[in-house]
Amino acid sequence: MLPAALKKQLSPVLQNGFVLKRAVFQPCLELYPMSEWEALMTKMNKLNRFKKKNNDFIRRFTAGVKIIEVDTTGRLLIPKDLVAFADIAKNIVVSSAINIVEIWDKDKYEQAIDDAAVDFADLAEEVMGQDDEEDGIS
Repeated sequence: MLPAALKKQLSPVLQNGFVLKRAVFQPCLELYPMSEWEALMTKMNKLNRFKKKNNDFIRRFTAGVKIIEVDTTGRLLIPKDLVAFADIAKNIVVSSAINIVEIWDKDKYEQAIDDAAVDFADLAEEVMGQDDEEDGIS
C-alpha cells in the first residue's frame, strides 16, 4: 500500500503506470514513473549495440523489469522475483530518490543509511562541494 502522501504526489502520473526494476548499486527496487522510464530508454537507445559492453549493460540493466500499475486502493503488487532480489521480509520503506522511488526492506534500508553515515560528509563534500560559480552553485 502506497502511503497517502506519496500517492497524492504521484497522482499526475498514476494513470500512465510505472516500471519496477532491480537497483544497480543497492539491494532495493526502483519505481520509475513511465515518463521517467521512457526518457531513460531514449538515452539507452543511443548506445551502440554492436559494442559488447553496451549490449551486456542493457541486458543486465533491464533484467527483471516489470510494468506495473497502482490499483484503485493504492496498492502496488511487487512480483515475487523482485521481492526476493530486495530481500523484502515484512516491513518496507518507500523512499523518494528525486525522480524515482526506492522500495527497501526496512532493516536493509536502515543498515544502508547507517553504513553511509560514516562516509556521508566526505561524499557530500566531493559531490556538492565544488566551486561551480558559472552555474551559481557554491
